[in-house]
Amino acid sequence: MRRDIPPLAEVRRITQKKRDAWWTVLLVDPVATPLVRLTAMRTRITPNQITWGAFLLGLGSAACFALGEWRWLALGAVIYHLSFILDCMDGKVARLTGQGSVFGAWLDFVFDRIRVMVCGVALMGGQYHRTGDTLYIWLALAVVALDTLRYINSLEIFKIRHSMRKQIKARMRAAKRAQNEAELAFMEDLLRENPSADIEQDLQRAAGEAGYAAGEAGHAERPAEEAGADGEAAPAPKAQVIDLHQEFRRKFPAYLRVRSFLLRHRIRAHLVSGIEFQMGVFMIGPLFDVVMPATIVSGALLLVFELAIIYKLLLSTRDFTRTIDSFEEQKVVAAA
Repeated sequence: MRRDIPPLAEVRRITQKKRDAWWTVLLVDPVATPLVRLTAMRTRITPNQITWGAFLLGLGSAACFALGEWRWLALGAVIYHLSFILDCMDGKVARLTGQGSVFGAWLDFVFDRIRVMVCGVALMGGQYHRTGDTLYIWLALAVVALDTLRYINSLEIFKIRHSMRKQIKARMRAAKRAQNEAELAFMEDLLRENPSADIEQDLQRAAGEAGYAAGEAGHAERPAEEAGADGEAAPAPKAQVIDLHQEFRRKFPAYLRVRSFLLRHRIRAHLVSGIEFQMGVFMIGPLFDVVMPATIVSGALLLVFELAIIYKLLLSTRDFTRTIDSFEEQKVVAAA
């Protein structure tokens, strides 16, 4: 038995995400986190082995779904939730024990997608065999398509946001370099760029006004401006904060209050994500024998929240454009 595993409160701090789906926060973490501590303390099970266990349980729930009858549907729903608990445990064990790996993350992602696809086809196939309603065939395609769409959309949005942040950081670094270069200049460089100033400098020196050309060439030396009133160096400037959600916050001020309330309880504002979609289709629908209504409602809510994220991204791109334009304006002013 390992004795370096911390108490449960510390395990929660280490393993639980700062923001997570409400289903995970309310219905999974209270069970998964104590199991994670127990697993890490008393066994040698690796995160990848837990991932395999979650995947095999998912296949077991698919087998139950395929039988179509309500009792099998209810059993399949329970097994699917157990599979999801294990799926949440692998990452927590990896964070707690330091056994995480890139391959483990890939394995977890691929098995999740396969599990959703197999369970979706098995569930709707079982209901089609039970009722003969061809709508279940279309629902099977819809479940697989919506799950794929969500992950493709989240990946592309992440890439776009990363690209915007990268471009802004590059502009800020360029502006900082330009500012630092402007603070230090050599007279020969200034005169080389402006040859007429060389002649003007000689004339002014002849008139006894030395240093005039240096001031006209760009005020290269500014000791008084760089020092404080008592001669000490001025404090370093504070970091500039770039907000790419200004327009969204301005349009939806009530969202900030709701988001603040949810975050205090570790719940992210994206209330219907892939997790809630899966639970609606593979838990609520089978458990209460309302597969078709639960799937339609869950799919519709998922689309609504995905469209909301896309709209938020659109507003962020406008903030990004304004930010980039502001750098160009500052560059023009500095050049002038």
